[in-house]
Amino acid sequence: MTYEAFVKLVERLWDEIPEDFKRGLQGVHVFPEAKPEPGLPGVWRLGEYLDPGPPSAFGGFEGLGRHIALYYGSFQRVAGKGFKWEEEVWETLLHELRHHLESLAGRDDLVQEDLKRLDAFRRGGLPEEG
Repeated sequence: MTYEAFVKLVERLWDEIPEDFKRGLQGVHVFPEAKPEPGLPGVWRLGEYLDPGPPSAFGGFEGLGRHIALYYGSFQRVAGKGFKWEEEVWETLLHELRHHLESLAGRDDLVQEDLKRLDAFRRGGLPEEG
């Protein structure tokens, strides 16, 4: 899949999400590069939710806003034969959107789940579901 086709896919899926779920979200940004997972060689971050947090006294976060980033290059790196692009993009988009909604609600349940998965992965195993 080309970068341009990837962007169009993301735009189409983004448009399917009800506006109420996007409240307080600047948008979704698609970057052409791959993003390695820190400390895990050969593992690629497909997306992430970026929340600058509360504004500082110095105005450091002014205008930054909350947004979702998707990394086309990372999808390319993990895509093998039979890779289901739409399914994987949709799953990643909804995962990051859940981070946003939990952030608005003052929760970090998914953050904790992600940290447990990464820890298990670093130890060489796959985390148990649920």
